Amino acid sequence: MPRQHRSRPHPVQQVDDAELLERLGVTRVLHRRMSGLANALSTFSVMSITSGSLVMFGFGLHTGGPAVMVWGWIVVSALVLLVAAPLSEVTSAYPTSGALYDMANRLGGRGWGYATGWLNMLGLIGGIAGVDYGCAQFIASYLSLGCGIVLTSKGLLVLCAVLMWVHAMMNLFGVRVMAAINSVNGWLQVACVVGIVGALTLVPAHHQSTGFILGHYTNTTGWNTPVIVAGMGLLFGTYSLAGFDTSAHLSEETTGAALAAPRGIMRAVWMSVVCGLLLILAQLYAIQNYTAVLASPLPSAAIFSQALGAASTKVLLLVIIGSQFFAGYALVGACSRMTFAFSRDGAVPYSHLWRKVRPGNRVPENAIYLCVGIAFLLIVPTLWSTVVFTAVTTIAVIGTVPAYVIPVLLRRLHPERFVPGPWSLGRWSTPIGWTAVVGVITMTILLCLPQARPITWANANYSPLVLAAVLTLAWLRFRIAGRNYQPPTSNTTAADLDFAEGTV
Repeated sequence: MPRQHRSRPHPVQQVDDAELLERLGVTRVLHRRMSGLANALSTFSVMSITSGSLVMFGFGLHTGGPAVMVWGWIVVSALVLLVAAPLSEVTSAYPTSGALYDMANRLGGRGWGYATGWLNMLGLIGGIAGVDYGCAQFIASYLSLGCGIVLTSKGLLVLCAVLMWVHAMMNLFGVRVMAAINSVNGWLQVACVVGIVGALTLVPAHHQSTGFILGHYTNTTGWNTPVIVAGMGLLFGTYSLAGFDTSAHLSEETTGAALAAPRGIMRAVWMSVVCGLLLILAQLYAIQNYTAVLASPLPSAAIFSQALGAASTKVLLLVIIGSQFFAGYALVGACSRMTFAFSRDGAVPYSHLWRKVRPGNRVPENAIYLCVGIAFLLIVPTLWSTVVFTAVTTIAVIGTVPAYVIPVLLRRLHPERFVPGPWSLGRWSTPIGWTAVVGVITMTILLCLPQARPITWANANYSPLVLAAVLTLAWLRFRIAGRNYQPPTSNTTAADLDFAEGTV
């Protein structure tokens, strides 16, 4: 079979959804029933500012404190926007459920596509684990505050398992239900941010000074170099703003995807950047007892309790839990679509199981179970170590963020293989693209550093080892069974037709 990138892609500007998929060699299997707004809100739901920024708030306080959290958020936001823009440009040309790995395959060849796909799967599955375990932590905080029930590590794990099972069941209802739920949750997250910011601004009689917010530095990591500590602190913002590739994964279910998917990415990122900054500032200003907040296992809940009292805190926690719950639901949907597409091309072991879709609503049922099952396994070690959750969030970031930038890098290295879609950066594509590549490489190196000193078996950063193991296993499988990986390179084949009818 000839290497795909030898042939020049077709222009897509005047092509409708069905014709574009045909040109890209992808057979329509999923129902296309999602609007552009629903696509953007689904991505905003997955990014879930009320999940990432609140769950990771304590990590930020310990790795630099308010100063690093605020300035780091601004730096990370700028980098995320620089990555999202050129990725949106590539998405406009290749709006398929495979998203990142499909883009890398078309621009760099099968090996690049294969590696990108495994990175993307690692990041998405780690994201499910992080969001659902974070939601379980907030539920545990509510139970402790409202009912006096204290959950053990085993209780948290069981609660997380229940959340994942419910999310799997909810994802079986189809894309129309997904679009409706994600749209409601998108606005719920906005309302949640407005409610938290409003309450923390108006209710407390005392607020911290702006000098404290912008200049106070806290370091409990054991590292003595502020630059290294600040670099580690960037995980707070990077994890909170991850997930914007969801619009691309849902593109085969979105109408007018060549424009709607890239617009969905950019809209979701901008909304998350603004809402996240407001949420961070409101919490930092409202801190009444900084020492007590720093010592709390869930600092955001401690801030609410100090500033608003127990009754108001319970209400806020319920709203936050609802927002986080639906964020986990949306993330399972995005991960299952990516897994489905990757299996459709034969890249996942036992692909014939994971590429099957449910009759009727055309939902990739088995892929949903696979994503949730592996995500649960990532959380199991929390029974023995409290630092596992931070490791899981790091895995989500260092799996996802490099996968974001690989298509951007390949688009820059092989401009002759790329024909822009209707959403394009024009002459700004080159400087923005290269800046994004350099920024992501730097960020990835910082996130691979040990996050505490002295380094022990209990607090070591195992994320680089997990990343290396996944890439090594992916490379070995590609060498052994790479012939099974057959990404689309032309128009519909007989095998595709059989799959579309659900016969494989």
